[in-house]
Amino acid sequence: MKRKSILVSSVLAVCIMSFAFTTIQQPKPWPVPEKDAKMSNPVKSNAESISAGKALWNQHCSSCHGKKGLGDGSKAAQLKTTPQDMTLASYQSQSDGSIFYKINEGRGDMPSFKKKIPDPEDVWSLVNYVRTFKK
Repeated sequence: MKRKSILVSSVLAVCIMSFAFTTIQQPKPWPVPEKDAKMSNPVKSNAESISAGKALWNQHCSSCHGKKGLGDGSKAAQLKTTPQDMTLASYQSQSDGSIFYKINEGRGDMPSFKKKIPDPEDVWSLVNYVRTFKK
């Protein structure tokens, strides 16, 4: 009887921890103001823009988001939230304006880059580079 009680308690504990972990890891909706979501990217997506975006990515983003945007950077495990996989259709379906807004504003573990990348054209080039992660 004692073994059965321990087994039931152990299974219950694992279920609770599993539920807590998956609940914590679920990304929270990140609303973007409509005017920002509707912004068009004024920087043409070409080799020059993508190269500039890649340099910014390597300098500011890859440590958390990974080299290929999978959310597997060297600092990712230290964060409270898992960086989003930017190769997924759910991420890539966002407007350029939404991605621009999120880079600029930040939230939680994701810092604002308004001061680190002050030139809007550079942020738009970063958006162009992020688009190259599309599967």
